[in-house]
Amino acid sequence: MMMGFLCYKGEDKMNHYFTNEDLKSNLKQTTVKIKDRSFCFYTDNGVFSKRGLDFGSRVLIETLLQENLHGSILDVGCGYGAIGIILSSFFNINVEMIDVNRRAIHLTEMNIKKNNVSNISVYESDTYDKIIKKFDFIITNPPIRAGKKVVYDILFGAKDYLVNGGSLYFVMNKDQGAKSAIKDLSKIYRVEVIKKFKGFFVIKCIFD
Repeated sequence: MMMGFLCYKGEDKMNHYFTNEDLKSNLKQTTVKIKDRSFCFYTDNGVFSKRGLDFGSRVLIETLLQENLHGSILDVGCGYGAIGIILSSFFNINVEMIDVNRRAIHLTEMNIKKNNVSNISVYESDTYDKIIKKFDFIITNPPIRAGKKVVYDILFGAKDYLVNGGSLYFVMNKDQGAKSAIKDLSKIYRVEVIKKFKGFFVIKCIFD
């Protein structure tokens, strides 16, 4: 398999990724079980992993449940909200979720109500353009298909929205640029790979 970042070819696919204005809806429900808890999520065309929780997000979530999360979390590129909603359920922590995809925002709003979670909010933001405060943790399963520039804007831009000593957590497959991302991010963060599983790396970047 070719190493590096995958990228959509063509303007139409990118328009669907960012807006979904002309993409026909096909609303469905999927159930996710994490440890002893079950979650139900609405999904739809035009959002990532519409058939159910993707393996990378599951690895990220299960790894984060072993971390000492506290204070506040920003979930960047939240999709239909699975990561932020599940973490909010397990931790007594404030979670904000953002995405540029308008359909994803609507689905996340539905899923917050569906799963009866509190201390959580979602709003539209193109990477960090609507963010006005700093967080203890920023978490993302970055949108690889949006291209390297978008992914790096999320990963490198996180430092401006983390408190001193805060951490960025993300998941990336080794065949999608994980090793090169680690090398590049090490220039500005203290980087640690906290989990490797079936080709996926869960990476912690501490900003001092």
